[in-house]
Amino acid sequence: MIPNSILIKNANIVNEGKITNSDIYIENGLFKEIAPQISAKSADVQVIDAEGKYLFPGIIDDQVHFREPGLTHKATIETESRAAIAGGITSFIEMPNTNPQTTTIEKLEAKFDIAAKTSYANYSFMFGGTNDNLEEILKVDPKTVAGLKLFLGSSTGNMLVDDTAVLEKIFSSTDLVISVHCEDEQTIKSNTLAYKEKYGDDIPIEMHPIIRSEDACYISSSKAVALAKKTGARLHVFHLSTARELELFTNKIPLKDKKITAEVCIHHLWFSDDDYKEKGTFIKWNPAVKTAKDRDALFKALLNDTIDVIATDHAPHTIEEKDNVYTKAPSGGPLVQHALPAMLEFYHQGRITLEKVVEKMCHNPAILFQVEKRGYIRKGYHADAVLVDLNSPWTVNNENIAYKCGWSPFEGTTFKSRITHTYVNGSLVYNNFRFYDIKNAQRLTFNR
Repeated sequence: MIPNSILIKNANIVNEGKITNSDIYIENGLFKEIAPQISAKSADVQVIDAEGKYLFPGIIDDQVHFREPGLTHKATIETESRAAIAGGITSFIEMPNTNPQTTTIEKLEAKFDIAAKTSYANYSFMFGGTNDNLEEILKVDPKTVAGLKLFLGSSTGNMLVDDTAVLEKIFSSTDLVISVHCEDEQTIKSNTLAYKEKYGDDIPIEMHPIIRSEDACYISSSKAVALAKKTGARLHVFHLSTARELELFTNKIPLKDKKITAEVCIHHLWFSDDDYKEKGTFIKWNPAVKTAKDRDALFKALLNDTIDVIATDHAPHTIEEKDNVYTKAPSGGPLVQHALPAMLEFYHQGRITLEKVVEKMCHNPAILFQVEKRGYIRKGYHADAVLVDLNSPWTVNNENIAYKCGWSPFEGTTFKSRITHTYVNGSLVYNNFRFYDIKNAQRLTFNR
């Protein structure tokens, strides 16, 4: 039976730029009361003593690939949302490059139906734009759908939007947040051809950030930003990977007033091209992990608010698929379970505050996508929350990896911080590597 009421005592609540020691009372799936001292109102209230622990709002991950429908040998909405709650991610926005692709309203609602039955975390989906589906884009309800996703670099099927006239028409015709993957296709094709002529299919993995180069990223992202400025579109650029691209964005105005925003992913903050030798194709992502200089510039831009949010771009493949020569190994890797522990490792290194982690992973995704009543610990908001023990080390291994694919680029890494409790809409769904078979996730709604 799911407790109707929960009282969390003595928590260090990290919220809205400060840390306060307080109690928090949850009732009927909402934060009901936040105060220094709250007493249980009846014997039916479940009381959790959180002394010494830190309570975060539930994380909102604005970019995941959960592979369903059509690619379910890699992952499903059920398996990956389960892994997400183990990582403190209580809400996710999933991408349209599934099979079939999410490029019609009918296919979009089919994914919502799957999530309604199987997801452990709150959910929304991006609608996919193509060179020929503008009519469908205009049918999207902005109050119940996260936004529009455009691939300006290579993707599966016909999801590459490479017609300039179509792009301008889309940018001019919708008020949806337009999220883009920016890599210039012609640059990548030319570079790939040159290295295939030299190495065949077995191109050294170290060439990946040279093939999918800084130029490829900048050419595409600069065009997208210029088009957004020309049309007035609301643009969000996914997974920045280069220092050069940072000049396209600003930290001079508050996030709520920005028309052009940017995201960085965990792997571009953690890894560099020095790691290809050890990790090989298991850290092959698009855009590529690049230099330590790029990584450090991205981290600095995150701290000074040039970059607005942190996401995962969780994109699992099987071990057999990844363990291939360069041209046959797909790009992407699983990250939702380990994103928050990785960011907390940076906290232990003195590189980022807990308040800034919460801002970039909880508050800002809610602001950017105008998510309704989530992303904060506030009275009347949905009770999505994560309790963290900052001093409880654990090592990533086969026994505790929750992804369907069964591997992680962090395997063998010891994290100092442990997620002890995850609450979704007021229900405890995860506790110290134990999952509860409780699915009371909700479809995200948006204040638009």
